[in-house]
Amino acid sequence: MDATLLARIQFAANVSFHILFPTITIALGWVLLFFKLRFNATGDEKWMGAYRFWVKVFALSFALGVVSGITMSFQFGTNWPGFMERVGNIAGPLLAYEVLTAFFLEATFLGIMLFGFRRVPGWLHTGATVFVAVGTTLSAFWILVLNSWMHTPAGFELRDGVAHATDWWAIIFSPSMPYRLAHMLIASALTVAFLMAGLSAWRWLRGDRGADVAAALRTAVVMAAVFAPTQLLVGDLHGLNTLEHQPAKVAAMEGNWTTGSHVPLLLFAIPDEAARTNHFEIGIPSGASLILTHRIDGVVPGLDDFIGKHPPVAPVFYAFRVMVGIGLLMIAMGLAGAWHLWRRGSLPRPLLIGFVAMTFSGWVATLAGWYVTEIGRQPWLVTGVLTTAEAVGPIAAGTVLSTLLMYLALYVVLLAAYVATLFRLARKAGAPPAAQGGGEALALARAVPAAKA
Repeated sequence: MDATLLARIQFAANVSFHILFPTITIALGWVLLFFKLRFNATGDEKWMGAYRFWVKVFALSFALGVVSGITMSFQFGTNWPGFMERVGNIAGPLLAYEVLTAFFLEATFLGIMLFGFRRVPGWLHTGATVFVAVGTTLSAFWILVLNSWMHTPAGFELRDGVAHATDWWAIIFSPSMPYRLAHMLIASALTVAFLMAGLSAWRWLRGDRGADVAAALRTAVVMAAVFAPTQLLVGDLHGLNTLEHQPAKVAAMEGNWTTGSHVPLLLFAIPDEAARTNHFEIGIPSGASLILTHRIDGVVPGLDDFIGKHPPVAPVFYAFRVMVGIGLLMIAMGLAGAWHLWRRGSLPRPLLIGFVAMTFSGWVATLAGWYVTEIGRQPWLVTGVLTTAEAVGPIAAGTVLSTLLMYLALYVVLLAAYVATLFRLARKAGAPPAAQGGGEALALARAVPAAKA
């Protein structure tokens, strides 16, 4: 197999594994701050109970995120030397800002969050939680600044083929950065919402029905009900921005081969890149035109306008539908959960089981969205500046293949251990399962008005 393709698969595997954990810590840091502030305001021990359980999940996710991130840094040197040679003047400082302003902040105060509750003043423990939450978001900010610049580069000039910064504000706030950052932060919130809902529902069904479990479950359902519809709106804005700056990616997402109006929204199809057509299309007439241009006769770009310069169609097309499908399911689950909590003050057993089934749905949606973003940028590594083929180093295919197999084996083991540890923590956190099991509806600690019952 080609060394460049193997290097791409290897980096994709590393990023796919790594992104799972920052996706949790970014939003979970703010959820922990919410729990701590609620405890400070009410003195109710259930909020600290929720904090103590989820701070362990945060620490475990943070550790795996740090370790898996280091391997990517090595690959810049071993597999992708052309990247730093051509755009290192911009990528290097942005990565350094992430370490200096975010990572050190998180690493310094995480210990106080974990072990300092009874050892330091309350204000210091709360302050540490604030710093860690801010640090996780700053980390996401700088990484997405670099990633957005790679998609829509601005504020630089090329001298002898090497990018030099001319305007750091333009680099930081490149055209796609605000949309990409908002989309990713909300994706993190949804990942945490369904992780919390799933694990809390699992505990509840096993008979672990403490007030801390109910508080975490309520918080997660409200987060899902708020952020899932919001993501739909932000995703629409992000799509409009992508249509303006990366039309070939949008054409691949829609599986649209010919530029024109009244383009259907394809619910299903099998793209055939060799024949440059789709098979077995099922679509909504004019749907893609309406979504992308907000007009049913809007013109949508076709892949035939970018022959030889567009991304591989099938993976982008399918990944986009996986992301959107899970997003719609999240909206349905979040709104259904919120309705039941509001009207009945309880969650029925089928919905609890549904939340358990969707415990890691945020991971799947995030990975699908990430593949749409990154594969959709091909053949460019930095749009208009550096192709992926130009960035790869002179490496032997056999060497890359052997390390790739080692990475994959290690990641499978680590991922299985991570998931097993989460459920082990959940088992140990609560009381022994009730003999009669969890077939009852969730009774909230908060009183429900009689008129709504």
